[in-house]
Amino acid sequence: MAATKEGGNTGGDMILLITSDGQQFEMTEAEASMSKLVSNMIEDDCTENGVPLPNVTSNVLAKVLEYCKKHAAAAAAAAKDVAAKASKDQELKSFDASFIDVDNTMLFNLILAANYLNVPSLLDLASRHMAELIKGKTVQQIRYLFGIVNDFTPEEEEEIRKENQWAFEN
Repeated sequence: MAATKEGGNTGGDMILLITSDGQQFEMTEAEASMSKLVSNMIEDDCTENGVPLPNVTSNVLAKVLEYCKKHAAAAAAAAKDVAAKASKDQELKSFDASFIDVDNTMLFNLILAANYLNVPSLLDLASRHMAELIKGKTVQQIRYLFGIVNDFTPEEEEEIRKENQWAFEN
């Protein structure tokens, strides 16, 4: 079945994840259930030697696991105590707000990792935060924010603006 050891009362067996830089991380099956990629691998009994994640580095996976652990624990607590659900929801909102307060590079990597690992709630959180960062900014401000060099000629840029004029209308 799953690679590694019994998790006791921590949410089932431990699943071994191996990042692109060779680091190994463990997560419970309850935490792994947040990732459809990892869940599918568990269902398909493909976790015996660990789950290779060639598209995720260790620093990004550590952040993703922090998110999954908190949300899995909150879901388990809310399932046990329905009355505490409102306070847990507020606690998660507070956690999410501080969790997603990262630099642009990490935010971009979290979006890529959440998409690859298929963690919809994290993808939604990170994408919403990215959208808030660029909302109301000009093309030049967005380029500066993300360190994007403008490699269009003035003529190409004008043509693109004409083709996408609808995007620049209020």
